[in-house]
Amino acid sequence: MTNRTADKIDFKKTLDAYQAQRGRFRIIDVPDMQYLMIDGHGDPNTSPAFTQAIEALYPTAYKLKFASKRTLGRDYVVPPLEGLWWAEDMTAFTTARHKSRWSWTLMLMVPHWIDQPMVTAAIEQAGAKQRPARINDIRLQTLPEGRCVQTLHVGSFDDEADVLAQLHHEYIPANRLRLTGTHHEIYLSDYRKVAPDKQRTILRQPVTIDSERADPGLVS
Repeated sequence: MTNRTADKIDFKKTLDAYQAQRGRFRIIDVPDMQYLMIDGHGDPNTSPAFTQAIEALYPTAYKLKFASKRTLGRDYVVPPLEGLWWAEDMTAFTTARHKSRWSWTLMLMVPHWIDQPMVTAAIEQAGAKQRPARINDIRLQTLPEGRCVQTLHVGSFDDEADVLAQLHHEYIPANRLRLTGTHHEIYLSDYRKVAPDKQRTILRQPVTIDSERADPGLVS
């Protein structure tokens, strides 16, 4: 008898990009990965667009998963929700936490064997009955991040500021790196079900060599 559970891929366990430890910053090279994405702006706690993005992404992602299993014989666990976050003034994240000034892209990773026609079909199926308000905003896009620093934060989203300040202002400069790209969060816990003090979130920041400060041995 075939072990169907063993045949199901859980990317949280198989991809190094989903591994992080609390209290430790780690430099990793993240491969290009593709995502279902929706953009938005404003406080995630109060913005209807934020909730609507989640309500559109998940049904589409599950339609893709079932299509992959049914037509390709390749089953997988739908990966965790992820988000890219930015603001004109990045202190809106690390100090003031002015959430109304935040812009974001919510994302669900999909395997490399998923293509645009499959995504188009999944969107049509997910919207066939009760059509999510933002389902037409979904796009399939590859995210090239490359070298990043990441760590695991355990606790409320509002308690991330100290960790981000340490990452941005201490660890990255001390390792002769500089920020590039967009702040990235991976929500290993379902914030709708897990108490804030127990939530597990990977915090990721793309970086590049600071050529003005770099040790020649670090430049590849």
